[in-house]
Amino acid sequence: MREALTFDDVLLVPNASDVMPHETNIRTKLTPNIELGIPMISSAMDTVTEAPMAIAMAQAGGLGVLHRNLDVDEQADHVRRVKKFESGMVVNPLTIGPEQPLAAAIGMMEAYSISGIPVVEPGSEKLVGILTNRDIRFADDEKAPVHAHMTSQNLVTVRENVSMDDAKKLLHQHRIEKLLVTDDQGRCVGLITVKDIEKARNFPDACKDKAGRLRVAAASTTGEQGYERSLALVHAGVDLLVIDTAHGHSAKVSEAVRRIKSYAPEVEIMAGNVATASATLSLIEAGADVVKVGIGPGSICTTRIVAGVGVPQLTAILDCVEAAANHNVSIVADGGIKFSGDMAKAIAAGANCAM
Repeated sequence: MREALTFDDVLLVPNASDVMPHETNIRTKLTPNIELGIPMISSAMDTVTEAPMAIAMAQAGGLGVLHRNLDVDEQADHVRRVKKFESGMVVNPLTIGPEQPLAAAIGMMEAYSISGIPVVEPGSEKLVGILTNRDIRFADDEKAPVHAHMTSQNLVTVRENVSMDDAKKLLHQHRIEKLLVTDDQGRCVGLITVKDIEKARNFPDACKDKAGRLRVAAASTTGEQGYERSLALVHAGVDLLVIDTAHGHSAKVSEAVRRIKSYAPEVEIMAGNVATASATLSLIEAGADVVKVGIGPGSICTTRIVAGVGVPQLTAILDCVEAAANHNVSIVADGGIKFSGDMAKAIAAGANCAM
């Protein structure tokens, strides 16, 4: 019988170093397109990760995985909330029509934690104004149309190719907090805000996409319902789709990965959970970009107790890392992390990051 180890069975041996703590770089490549500032992912548990946690994780440089104990539309909405929370430029921002009631605008502001909405003509999407908190602060009739309160005169607009330095100058020059971005036809295609610029300054290591938006992952599952959920998450703009199951070495998990990849090859997928080299290779062959390792090590997981199934986590990581080494696929250590030292051990064993 083979000997296997878990985190408590080993310690890292100290060695000589010329590197000071403040000189260390803990960035890690999760996928070819996603780099994390810290090697940490929050788990897809309903007591852990929804939009607020995912936002906090991304701002810190990590990544949050939205749990799937939500209906499909609600989970997709959480994805959109994260993607719209911070951006170099909010692309295709939320808009409202001039004839809609103030109540609708207030509801949107509260739901997405925003303080202003561009007002556009229905159909043409031509910009006609902007409605901000200042416009409605003392409004007492929520049934009144938006156009009765919006700012429509002397709108400050820029084109899509504006530099961030020029945007900052305009925001300061006109003493405004929102800069409207329009195309050649006068349609609103973006929004640059002071808050987003401040967030970028306050969180320099934030995990962002090419458009400057925070990154977010979301959990889905197998089968037809899982596929429908996955498509909804992809359409909502999720950065990493997680096929999250207790036993990742199964035909249904591989089928789910292949099906999503065939529909949208550009979508990056993390699949699991597994604990062996053969399971890792199976998911890699199916098209997984990241493999999640851990069968039963979690604090509330009963797989090992109830089913008698699992592999001690450190050995599982070592085996899966070796299997993935020649395939440019990352390994995430999921479960069994009780102390910060356990994360250090997981990374020393070859994991790209820990969950």
